[in-house]
Amino acid sequence: MKGVLLVNLGSPESPTAKDVKPYLDEFLMDERVIDVNNILRNIIVRGIILQTRPKKSAEAYAKIWWEEGSPLVVISERFAEKVSKQIQMPVALGMRYGKMTIKNAMQELKEKGVDDVILVPLYPHYAMSSFETVVVKTMEVKDAYFPEMKITTLPAFYKNPEYIKVLSENIAKHLEGFEYDHILFSYHGIPERHIRKSDPTKFHCKIDGSCCQTNSVAHHTCYRHQCYDTTESVKKYLGLPEDKVSVSFQSRLPNDPWLKPYTDFEFERFPKEGKKRLAVITPAFVSDCLETLEEIAMEGKEQFQEAGGETYKHIPCLNDDDSWVSVMAEWLKDWEKTDKLPA
Repeated sequence: MKGVLLVNLGSPESPTAKDVKPYLDEFLMDERVIDVNNILRNIIVRGIILQTRPKKSAEAYAKIWWEEGSPLVVISERFAEKVSKQIQMPVALGMRYGKMTIKNAMQELKEKGVDDVILVPLYPHYAMSSFETVVVKTMEVKDAYFPEMKITTLPAFYKNPEYIKVLSENIAKHLEGFEYDHILFSYHGIPERHIRKSDPTKFHCKIDGSCCQTNSVAHHTCYRHQCYDTTESVKKYLGLPEDKVSVSFQSRLPNDPWLKPYTDFEFERFPKEGKKRLAVITPAFVSDCLETLEEIAMEGKEQFQEAGGETYKHIPCLNDDDSWVSVMAEWLKDWEKTDKLPA
């Protein structure tokens, strides 16, 4: 029997330092997030970051927390429920980090008789710290607890035409009536070394401005290329002016080169260049979360306006938009009937 396993990032149980600390510990101790040897990772995470970060992160979570709970979890649950109503297969939702585990979701599917699972990492782009870690963790859980289960992974859908259509139309809907000077596509940041580590050729990805434009098998696992590809596809679909669209990367750790340009630097630069009315979209996520709701929608707006910006519009993620739900449901129905995966 076939079934669906949706997996998103995860969330602490509450916006308190007590609950944020174990969540951050699990997240940052993931070897695909902070990819150094275990001894050094322990020093960085448990000896340094977890001494101060939980309190600050809890304050940030408190700003965006909904009455129903974590926005990312609530949105993911709504999305899963809507998808389940459009398909015949059982659907379970798990999180890579936190108490809403992948194991529990797989157990839920097993109890419904499922032994053939399509894993859907809820990330449009491939990165070792998001898409890859979900796949690896799921396979570890399968091997340890559900060896009889067959797992098929939905590929990164960053350039899928149906995805680009719903993403573009969501952007267009929120831009209605907004006279913008510029549109910034701000993607989650990752260390430059992650790009090189994910390069199967071990030589193509130079992050020099040209490698992402040169066709290569490396693009299948190159997060940077895929982010720019998504942006170009949306620009083309909506007919956006070339000079009014750019890409940046947010959320970085200090003392390490991450993908550039940095979003916060762009917020300060745009007003100086006369770009006073800014729209920001965060397509690295399909569900709004701490990074989009607090870092971009709140902190970003404050940074931009303090630098002289006038009007700032944060465009929400696809979340549980009905058109996005329908696209996912069609992909899943195709797989159920024919084992076909979206291109």
